[in-house]
Amino acid sequence: MEVIKVSAKSRSTAVAGAIAGVIREVGRAEVQAIGAGAVNQAIKAVAIARGYLALEGMDIVCIPAFTEVDIEGQERTALKMVVEPR
Repeated sequence: MEVIKVSAKSRSTAVAGAIAGVIREVGRAEVQAIGAGAVNQAIKAVAIARGYLALEGMDIVCIPAFTEVDIEGQERTALKMVVEPR
């Protein structure tokens, strides 16, 4: 499954559209964010995607977890959110 990576500069509506599209196609989406600003945008995007999918009669849940990622040879802790239908 492809990971949707979110930065602090990401547009939450664009990320929400990507989340909704992946859920429609695959059935679940994985969102990854590093840092407070990125996590803020990711959470807003999940809330917006929930609204998009609710119009189609689908309710989604978000399951958060921490994960370690390698960025330029350095280990960083990221927040990973699995988003899937309830």
